[in-house]
Amino acid sequence: MGPLPSPRILFFLLLQRSVGVETSTAQHSIKIDGDVTLGGLFPVHAKGPAGAPCGEVKKEAGVHRLEAMLYALDQINGDPELLPNLTLGARILDTCSRDTYALEQSLTFVQALIQKDTSDIRCSNGEPPILSRPERVVGVIGASASSVSIMVANVLRLFSIPQISYASTAPELSDNNRYDFFSRVVPPDSYQAQAMVDIVKALGWNYVSTLASEGNYGESGVEAFVQISREAGGVCIAQSIKIPREPRPGEFDKVIRRLLETPNARGIIIFANEDDIKRVLEATQRANQTGHFLWVGSDSWGSKTSPILSLEEVAEGAVTILPKRASIDGFDQYFTSRTLENNRRNIWFAEFWEDDFKCRLTRSVARPEDTRRKCTGGERIAKDSVYEQEGKVQFVIDAVYAMAHALHNMHMDMCPGHIGVCDKMDPIEGRLLLKYIHKVNFNGSAGTPVMFNENGDAPGRYDIFQYQMANDTAPSYRIIGQWTEYLRLSIEEMQWSGGQSDIPSSVCSLPCLPGERKKMVKGVTCCWHCELCDGYQFQLDDFTCQLCPFDMRPNLNRTACRPTPIVKLEWTSAWAILPLFLAIVGILSTLSVVGTLMRFNDTPIVRASGRELSYVLLTGIFLMYAITFLMMAEPGVAVCALRRLFLGLGMCISYAALLTKTNRIYRIFEQGKRSVTPPRFISPASQLVITFSLIGVQLVGTSVWLAVLPPHSFIDFEEQRTQNPENARGVLKCDMSDLSLVSCLMYSILLMVTCTVYAVKARGVPENFNEAKPIGFTMYTTCIVWLAFVPIFFGTAQSAEKIYIQTTTLTVSMSLSASVSLGMLYVPKVYVIIFHPEQNVQKRKRSFKAVATAATMSTRLSQKNNEQQNGESKPTGKSLPESK
Repeated sequence: MGPLPSPRILFFLLLQRSVGVETSTAQHSIKIDGDVTLGGLFPVHAKGPAGAPCGEVKKEAGVHRLEAMLYALDQINGDPELLPNLTLGARILDTCSRDTYALEQSLTFVQALIQKDTSDIRCSNGEPPILSRPERVVGVIGASASSVSIMVANVLRLFSIPQISYASTAPELSDNNRYDFFSRVVPPDSYQAQAMVDIVKALGWNYVSTLASEGNYGESGVEAFVQISREAGGVCIAQSIKIPREPRPGEFDKVIRRLLETPNARGIIIFANEDDIKRVLEATQRANQTGHFLWVGSDSWGSKTSPILSLEEVAEGAVTILPKRASIDGFDQYFTSRTLENNRRNIWFAEFWEDDFKCRLTRSVARPEDTRRKCTGGERIAKDSVYEQEGKVQFVIDAVYAMAHALHNMHMDMCPGHIGVCDKMDPIEGRLLLKYIHKVNFNGSAGTPVMFNENGDAPGRYDIFQYQMANDTAPSYRIIGQWTEYLRLSIEEMQWSGGQSDIPSSVCSLPCLPGERKKMVKGVTCCWHCELCDGYQFQLDDFTCQLCPFDMRPNLNRTACRPTPIVKLEWTSAWAILPLFLAIVGILSTLSVVGTLMRFNDTPIVRASGRELSYVLLTGIFLMYAITFLMMAEPGVAVCALRRLFLGLGMCISYAALLTKTNRIYRIFEQGKRSVTPPRFISPASQLVITFSLIGVQLVGTSVWLAVLPPHSFIDFEEQRTQNPENARGVLKCDMSDLSLVSCLMYSILLMVTCTVYAVKARGVPENFNEAKPIGFTMYTTCIVWLAFVPIFFGTAQSAEKIYIQTTTLTVSMSLSASVSLGMLYVPKVYVIIFHPEQNVQKRKRSFKAVATAATMSTRLSQKNNEQQNGESKPTGKSLPESK
């Protein structure tokens, strides 16, 4: 709506039109005499077609409401308690549902306040004219439409005439600075908008569109809804569409197409007049979208049947709101008793009669196309026609009673005991009357309190309706809740299109699943994309994924964290079967060999193999088998300490003994080539000292390690932190890194390599005199085993099965190394001792002299062969003795 005219322009307009208006309104208004006159504005007719101000008669919103004011005046004037000394009169006008026309009609109310200049007017006899003074209107009841009330309120305010509306709900009228003389017995749309926001939230909708008729009512209602929803949060507006005052053909089909551009926004908040509501539903039906839209209608829809006539399926499930009201039985009795004879004061009643009974009065001008029957005058309302009390009748009555109570209190204060209007109230000051209006507090026609706040607004009390077709009776509106400052809604009583009981959705985005976060769409707070919290993240809140603590992993739906399972190498694991089998068999075999050697300890073959070093070597082999059980045991301080101590000790003892033995044979063989003098440190005692010295290095290093870094166990959550958190495990292990574990074996490997070098050097010694060749084969095989161990051990460092593969590889390598030593060095001896005892008797311990002689003969034979091959053989005085 454009800017309102200024008071100066309005005043000039009033002066220009005052005489003409007085004549025209006298023919189109209801006049009831009284001590005090109230004005009334009602939409008796609809808007007229182009060029005509008024159209067809409006039975409910027009005539019913008008008769409600007449009924209230009769009740008040007949009440001995309320205004006993005053009679209320009225001047009631038709607004024709048009604000500009209503403005012209309302000039009648201010005529008595306009001073007319009659100085230049003379009668035919030269006397000044005697002009009748129009009645003074002290207050106005109306109007209906907010746009009409706004237009009229601007005029009445200039002349301090209070106004009480029975139907105007635009929030704009709550502005006490601009509309200070305006009050209403219906709550403003700001309350209604709040109720509609609460309804939308209660239904779980967060994405809706708004549809408004152009004008103060529709636009202000939608504006209030948008503002409240923005402040409350949780509801987004997909589209806000306005219906023009004069819609062009196809306009409503265009509206439906626009609404379908956002198909997820099925909820439609509609602030529109009856005609626009009906045409929107018709366009929906034409678009074959019955059941798609979820209507939430304002009080202009309420519980009316006219907007949904023949469109029941399209309107099914519509939730509407209406100020809490009750049917006034007294009015029903009054109105149904009205006839053409007893209701002549209503100048529009005959027109209503024709429309209600679908007949034609004889005084009406007959048209050729008019086929209606003639009225008999004996028709009766509600018997010969459909009658239902209009929803705003209660508020019309309450508005008249509010004005009467204010006048009553004012009269009691200013004219106590005086009949009629006393001098103090003549004229009645509008601003003072307004104060009395704001102070009224009484029970209205429906038994609910009638009062006004500082802005002239009534408290918000609404009934919530839903149009249902699956009722036990005929399709109808059903009350499903109330709103009085907060919402009470019976969700279980609601029914939707097709009789469905589940609430349809009207959301921009579906809720994210557990474990998914919302990634908001920029600029639209109700629209988002759902992203899964991946990896080791869990859903902290609707918008955030957060990593679980290092020792935890997300649960299955990623809504929280749970402890990561702790694992260790179990005795019953498949990875432990082979190492344990080899260890058990090896330990039993080692004990058998030790037992056999101890039983035949004094036999030549046992003495010839070096009993002392043999027992040391077998001790090392036993420890190499036994380390498997420590590696399989549950890590703890004691187990971790024993692992550090014995992991390399078994190998160290074995290869220290083999190195000492191999070195002794090599030195004897080399010394025997040069002389018959034995080398130093070849006695058993010396061999033991050398062996234990080599072992001591390992023990000292391990002791220092234990002292500097005390052993402990810990849970390694990184080792089996797989991409899939469900497979993640924490590994209980000792504080030995891969590097420290290999370092623990490095000294033993050094002894092994050195022993292999000596075995290669001593490979030429005849096997009848030493164990060099079996030791050599043992060391070659052992080196191959450990060369295979290293790539497997380090190649699986990044594997999720690292703990199992490395432990199994290490223990199997230990057992194989021990088995090679046991099998090649001692199994043949045990076999001879047990199965060929006669050979054991023939064996004798070789002395260094015998070994030296064999070495010398071997050297000379080698030299002779070389000379013959080179052709340089020289005769000698004597030949070498034959080898025996």
